[in-house]
Amino acid sequence: MQSIKEKINPEQLPKHVAIIMDGNGRWAKCRGEERTFGHKHAIQAVRNAVNACNEIYIPYLTLYTFSSENWKRPADEGSTLMTLISETMLSEEEEIFTKGLRIHVIGNMEKLPEMVRDQMLHLIEITKNNKRGNLVLALSYGSQEEILNAVKKISSEVKEGELNVDDITEEVFENHLYTKGIPPVDLLIRTSGEVRISNFLLWQIAYAELQFLDIFWPDFEKEDFFQCIYNYQHKERRFGKTSEQLR
Repeated sequence: MQSIKEKINPEQLPKHVAIIMDGNGRWAKCRGEERTFGHKHAIQAVRNAVNACNEIYIPYLTLYTFSSENWKRPADEGSTLMTLISETMLSEEEEIFTKGLRIHVIGNMEKLPEMVRDQMLHLIEITKNNKRGNLVLALSYGSQEEILNAVKKISSEVKEGELNVDDITEEVFENHLYTKGIPPVDLLIRTSGEVRISNFLLWQIAYAELQFLDIFWPDFEKEDFFQCIYNYQHKERRFGKTSEQLR
């Protein structure tokens, strides 16, 4: 009997998969533990997603690691998350490099603790020539803020005479986003059973397939990722056209 991975068509893979890693706190609560317990046990799920992506050669994986809204959480939880992110990247640095992954960070890095920011800049630098795949970490990220910043930058360029209003295109706008140079999202996955986007890559998911899983993030396995890819391949992506036009 074929495994779900073996059923995947290597000729029809998405170029960019993004994941909203949700449900750590509820996973912990179900076990009578504090929310931070769930965050710590979510690391293996991250490894599962990265390894699955790497195994079938999907070029871009974006993980919603810490949103701009997450700063509103209790200070001890935010501090724990930042420490956990720092410790995880430190322990996984060699593995990331060995896999040939290039690290990108999108979001307002100025809000990150100095130690975490410096660590991320270090990872970006040492992996910049890696070509096996791209791991994009959305840190202190909010899509509305990203779009607003892009509008401000473009407005400033128009005001300074560096850009003509008539020359503002989708491509020009995209070049002012955090994700400049990164292809649009083909598949968005969210765990925990919640059916919402939560201010994540609003521009970039315009034509993405959306899949919402009824499992908490710490329970996410490689097979779950492969199943999402298999399901994605059985969707007809029309991009505004009719089914007949695609035949």
